[in-house]
Amino acid sequence: MGGRRMKSWIADADRLSPWPEATVVVAGFGASGFAAADGLLSLNVGTIIVLDDAETPAKTAQAELLRHLGVDVRLGAGASAELPADADLVVTSPGWPPTAPLLAQAVARGVPIWGEVELAWRMMQPDRVVPWLGVTGTNGKTTTTLMLASMLSADGLRTDAVGNVGRPIIEALLDEIDYDVLAVELSSFQLHWAHSLRLHSAAVLNLHPDHLEWYTAEADPMAAYAADKAKIYERVTHACVYNVAEPATEAMVAEADVTEGARAIGFRLDIPAPSMLGVVDDLLVDRAFVEQRRDSAMPVASVSDVHPPAPHNLENALAAAALARSFGVKPQSVAEGLRALPAGDHRIQTVADVGGVTYVDDSKATNPHAAASSMRAFDSIVWIAGGQAKGTSFDTLVETYGEKLRGAVLLGVDRQVIADALARHAPQVPVVVLDGGDTGVMARAVAAAADLARPGDTVLLAPGCASRDIWTGYDVRGDDFAAAARHAGQ
Repeated sequence: MGGRRMKSWIADADRLSPWPEATVVVAGFGASGFAAADGLLSLNVGTIIVLDDAETPAKTAQAELLRHLGVDVRLGAGASAELPADADLVVTSPGWPPTAPLLAQAVARGVPIWGEVELAWRMMQPDRVVPWLGVTGTNGKTTTTLMLASMLSADGLRTDAVGNVGRPIIEALLDEIDYDVLAVELSSFQLHWAHSLRLHSAAVLNLHPDHLEWYTAEADPMAAYAADKAKIYERVTHACVYNVAEPATEAMVAEADVTEGARAIGFRLDIPAPSMLGVVDDLLVDRAFVEQRRDSAMPVASVSDVHPPAPHNLENALAAAALARSFGVKPQSVAEGLRALPAGDHRIQTVADVGGVTYVDDSKATNPHAAASSMRAFDSIVWIAGGQAKGTSFDTLVETYGEKLRGAVLLGVDRQVIADALARHAPQVPVVVLDGGDTGVMARAVAAAADLARPGDTVLLAPGCASRDIWTGYDVRGDDFAAAARHAGQ
């Protein structure tokens, strides 16, 4: 890293570095961008420039606040077209792909690029380090992170769930709380811009195609996506947690450059081998963090402590338990944490039962693998799906679960992608394809699904797609489904 103007200390910068000499550009002014600017202020950075092409009322209000503190905030069309000539460092929001013009200019000029996560990590060095327990994967990250935070809290530890779960890490670091440990959800986008993380323990839950549009400049987008996920294991000091059912996650551990002494810890839905957690009868058991792991296992929770106890959610609980146990959390605190965690909205949530038909909202299933996890839990399904497919394929999902489908109702911009997969692999399934790009299409979808369903069936909203072609988020999509389901049959 040897850019023309780069300060000699930037590559190894920490909290005690000479930040007043630096000019730092913040790319993007969402939650992570605002937190990054706030963090840079705490470091007494000489010049902070925030750039964002969007100019919303909320951003304008936040911009005024930062301007009063001496930050140069530039909003509006074209604001990010040119990288300021005196930039020493760029801190980018996770949604900005490497192909963004401003970031491409930074690379061309040798200006280093960090994400908010990397900045947060550097802000703790060298003497204020809070251990991080990290979670990534295609699906289940948020649920697992919340489970983990609840387990840590049940053990009496001061903690918070931060990162991709919704709260920027820097925001927590600026709290007046002396945290013992943080439960950190990390997306592939965030990991792409993270260069020096050294987590206490980390888990990759699963790996399946998603967000490949972010990697379109790569020769192999899926390989690039996987490589970013695998970065979470680099330099781990205690435990690398992987999913036994997904060999790709174990391969990541084998290839990672971890700290000497770090252990590989697996989780599985059946009897665990040594150095694993698993399920025996109706118990979640630990055969990794017990002294006699060669011939015994420690119960840490009951299957009934997990809500809902669907297979993929049991995997989430096992991964969270492995991370918690790696930090010394007591077995009883694992169970207490699971019981204390309220069921999340829009995650396999039963919202109505009408005429013997159950309506289940899994709007959080925004890719095919997440939708497949839902389908594993039910026997006869009328499937509501569609939205923004993000370059993914539905062939494997339909091949695997097509026999479970009573029917399918498709909506959204990429509805034909799913319709084509159904035609190829499950031509016997009745399919209703709905046009319309307004939110009222959900009421029509639920009505069509109700016509197809029979008593004992599940009408399952598991879109397998993102929602922003029609809704402002998966949560609003799920709310519309729930409202329509409660009126079904009236």
